[in-house]
Amino acid sequence: MSHAHTHSHHHIKVLTDASFSADVLQSDKPTLVDFWATWCAPCRAIAPHVEKLADKFSGKLNVGKMDIDSNPKIATSYDVRSIPTLLIFHKGKVIGQLVGAAPLPKIEAFVTDALNKAG
Repeated sequence: MSHAHTHSHHHIKVLTDASFSADVLQSDKPTLVDFWATWCAPCRAIAPHVEKLADKFSGKLNVGKMDIDSNPKIATSYDVRSIPTLLIFHKGKVIGQLVGAAPLPKIEAFVTDALNKAG
């Protein structure tokens, strides 16, 4: 069942500065946040990996993307200086951080490790 590829993906939420607290900090599930920007080629390179993991860990992990140009507040408050940056939040705290375009196995190991920490 393949659909034309669009920017929205059913397991990935588009996050904003305004929705971040409710969607991420108050979530009962660990949440992976992909900080990206439209001009960032490495961000586009890892986007399919993030989508695959959103599917694979569906139900265990929430996944959201945050465009740092449209939403600079949250990125700044978590000291996101270079993108892509992946942060995993649980119970309002950062429990994992991965900076740079990593291959799928590395991102998956990072997610698995954070989920183990989250219990």
